[in-house]
Amino acid sequence: MALQDVSGFQDTPMSHRWNTPASLSGDGGVPLHFFIPTPQSSVPFRCDNRHTSLSSLSTSSSLPTRRPFPLSHGTTTLAFVFQGGVIAAADTRASCSGLVACPTAQKILPIHSHLLVTTSGSGADCMLWERILAREIRLYQLRHGRRLSITGSAKLLSHMLTRHAVTDMDLTRSPVSDRCGPKLFYVCSDGTRLQGELFSVGSGSPYAYGVLDGEVRWSLNEEEAISLAREAVYRATHRDAYSGNCVDLFHITAQGYCRRDREDLREEYHRERERVLKRGKERGKKEKLIHV
Repeated sequence: MALQDVSGFQDTPMSHRWNTPASLSGDGGVPLHFFIPTPQSSVPFRCDNRHTSLSSLSTSSSLPTRRPFPLSHGTTTLAFVFQGGVIAAADTRASCSGLVACPTAQKILPIHSHLLVTTSGSGADCMLWERILAREIRLYQLRHGRRLSITGSAKLLSHMLTRHAVTDMDLTRSPVSDRCGPKLFYVCSDGTRLQGELFSVGSGSPYAYGVLDGEVRWSLNEEEAISLAREAVYRATHRDAYSGNCVDLFHITAQGYCRRDREDLREEYHRERERVLKRGKERGKKEKLIHV
């Protein structure tokens, strides 16, 4: 058999019992020596210098764990507050270096009716912490008979991520909206927690900020806010190769969240191209009239 050929037992007589001397030797009666690994060093039960051992242990455990390979990815997620609640938007492209791993990834994840998280970073880490956060919030509601506030949810997630900061995870989340009023938080994988009116995260966020910074205001109505969020994601995907495909939009109010239909950004590209051609034709007509 193949296993016998590899291990060198192909010529071993099989008629002997397993516990006879002949079965424990090879062809020439030479005993078979099996390798049993021995520990390099033993850990003593007592240590005279406790302080030194504890300090060295804490130093070794606090070293960051690096990935054995580079993990390149990108995304565009954004959220902002206005008089009608909170708008959250994100693209749907999940990339790994130069490969589009999934064109329909879900980057806005509902926790409950009044809490959403937008994720940016490693997809596996984001999904894991989304499930952990949903579990802890549900357990809190069952134990105390009331739902954890958005501020408390952001603080809970921040404390959980702080313990695992040495694992070098790439994770960013933004819990949004509350019954007491719209709230927006930015939580990073190192435990950083910020509250604000506008956040955009991901490789396409600089391009999204270029659209949002001058247009976001409290007096926006629902249609204006939705159109602005869609435009910001579109501009980011137009310039950022790691963002693209479709755009997801969520509107969160005191009654809960409402998800808009997923829109393919290729249609927006075609509409933008038609607008550019139309403006070019109008400009050409004006120049002809001026020359005449």
